[in-house]
Amino acid sequence: MPKKPTATDAELIMQLYDLRREAEMRKARNWWFTGFWPRSADDFLKIAFAPGTPENNWLRQVSGYWSMAASFVLQGALNADLFIQPAVSGEMFIMFAKVQPFLKELREKAGDPEMFATIEKVIMSSKYGRERLKFMLKRVEMMRERIALAKAS
Repeated sequence: MPKKPTATDAELIMQLYDLRREAEMRKARNWWFTGFWPRSADDFLKIAFAPGTPENNWLRQVSGYWSMAASFVLQGALNADLFIQPAVSGEMFIMFAKVQPFLKELREKAGDPEMFATIEKVIMSSKYGRERLKFMLKRVEMMRERIALAKAS
């Protein structure tokens, strides 16, 4: 049986939230959620293999943040049921939904079989996480379509 959330879990969640409020992290999160809509592994890798650019920094900052937070869950330092709630990790689901459709190819082309693995393990470890991912995959695709229509008009 999973451990019940504790006050220590809540404190860690609040510390993670505070990290998300840092100025450069806010820019990175904004870029991920409004400006970065990869449709393929190549779209992702174009940014990933452009060191020194703001977009490369932002890509690594947000994906690294959520990978780190997910590792806390996998190692038992943070309650999984608390962490997976949308108010805590909803952004992680959106970010992962943007890359999940081509994740296998992305891992192969990057030569990194562990890319996004901690996030994937946390999401896939519960029925709720799997259902939430399905929901987010649909939502992200709907958002991609809206952005494409807006750019076309």
